[in-house]
Amino acid sequence: MACRISELVLECADPERLAAFWSDVLGYVELGREDDGSIEIGPPEVGFGGPQPTIVLSPNSAPPTGKYRLHIDVNATDRDQDAELERLLALGARPADVGQTGDESWHVLADPEGNEFCLLRRRLQPL
Repeated sequence: MACRISELVLECADPERLAAFWSDVLGYVELGREDDGSIEIGPPEVGFGGPQPTIVLSPNSAPPTGKYRLHIDVNATDRDQDAELERLLALGARPADVGQTGDESWHVLADPEGNEFCLLRRRLQPL
């Protein structure tokens, strides 16, 4: 028996803003809200426990310190990498420099709060 990733928790200053951003990026919907201001998003009609993890955007007003040791990688499902890069930038992502050489097959981006993520080249089949 093994474990499965069921949800990712991302502490952030503005859960509303990041919930909207990541919902647009991933095609997720809001699944619920907690009294502490946390917002859970996930795949429509599947929600928690499906094949993809949900994301909980949890409020935290403390500024991040140091480099994050975990980041999210995403792949386009219905367009090529260049078209998906344009879409992500239009949603509010911005290029991030983590020391790339320029020869990488992926793009390093940051969400509206600066959380780094990568757009990989390979297109995946939608679930």
